[in-house]
Amino acid sequence: MTDVPRLPRAARFATWSFFALNGFAVGMWVVHIPVVERATGISHTTLGALLLVLGGAAFAGMQVSGPLADRFGHRRVVPAAGVLLGLALFLPGLATSWWTLGLSLVLFGFCNGSLDVAMNAQAVVVERAYPRPIMAAFHAMWSIGGALAAVVGAAVLGANVPTAVTLSATGALCVAASLGAGRLLLDSRRPEPADADTDPAPVGNGRTPMRVVWLLGALAFALMLSEGVANDWAALHLQDVLGTSASTAALAYGSFAVAMTVGRFATDRVAALAGPVAVVRYGSTLAAVGVGTAALAPWVPLALIGWALFGLGLSGGVPQLFTAAGNLDTRASGALMARVVGLGYVGLLAGPALIGGLTRWMPLNVAFAVPFALCVAAVVAAPVIGRKRTREPEKVG
Repeated sequence: MTDVPRLPRAARFATWSFFALNGFAVGMWVVHIPVVERATGISHTTLGALLLVLGGAAFAGMQVSGPLADRFGHRRVVPAAGVLLGLALFLPGLATSWWTLGLSLVLFGFCNGSLDVAMNAQAVVVERAYPRPIMAAFHAMWSIGGALAAVVGAAVLGANVPTAVTLSATGALCVAASLGAGRLLLDSRRPEPADADTDPAPVGNGRTPMRVVWLLGALAFALMLSEGVANDWAALHLQDVLGTSASTAALAYGSFAVAMTVGRFATDRVAALAGPVAVVRYGSTLAAVGVGTAALAPWVPLALIGWALFGLGLSGGVPQLFTAAGNLDTRASGALMARVVGLGYVGLLAGPALIGGLTRWMPLNVAFAVPFALCVAAVVAAPVIGRKRTREPEKVG
């Protein structure tokens, strides 16, 4: 195995920390949504509208932070976004009305989107310094952070800790950890070796082929829309279609989430052996089989297997797309990733709403034909990522 210099190893650990921290911060907000809703006295409808505002603000933050990361470097933008996210997390717990909560979520969403793109761009830079793919493990750390937030959130809610105290403590942790880990990140503005050829897609005459960028964005939209469907509808599927209890229904999302996390830790090894196209093609095939099985299953155990296969199949695709986008043009990796990550995020938000609208005219399990079709489309479109290439570690220092 090729030795990796100490600096990239430290940067890898620091980037892991940012992914886990982001997952933890978002997860702590999510588990406190019902409490904040009651504290502000808003309706479900108003909450839904404010969550859409949060999503829009996150998309805006992505488009801003990507170019900023290219111009000023990840070592400045990533920790700055982490600090601002921590400060923004203080605010939702202090909200007392719909408009104060709305302002809080605009700031929180913007900072979250900013950190999302910046840390993914840094992950691409760190991966270039390695002789093997490592991107999927970063996304696995995000999932670990979210799972930890669910456990910690349940504990503090059970102990009746005030929401303002919990979210403020989480925000303070984000600030401190961002300042500490930021110093270990790699300088993204360092000149590339003249003979470097790690781009997964050609760049002609110094220009990025925008058609490839939008195709990668469309793939991210499709796969993350499918993920959003599982996040919001897997448990309801078991409860409404198969008639299970709420506690049993929760196992559907649990099987999906656990399988996705495990799959992300395994994806890098698979990508190193088979290449990113194979990860997307065969992963999307497995995801289509999984969601089809869950939709048609007459028994709960079979449905749980289907949701687990769906999570396992989706686990590796998005990290490959982000890596491909970040390597299209190393001089503008942040801006390019902002487009691809932003389109994926739109899909993540749109999926649950689309399925909800379709359930007015068809049963829930029939509406799952949408993620099934999108996964099949991803199988066909997978070659847009580019052929597998021999990767050489980026020279550091």
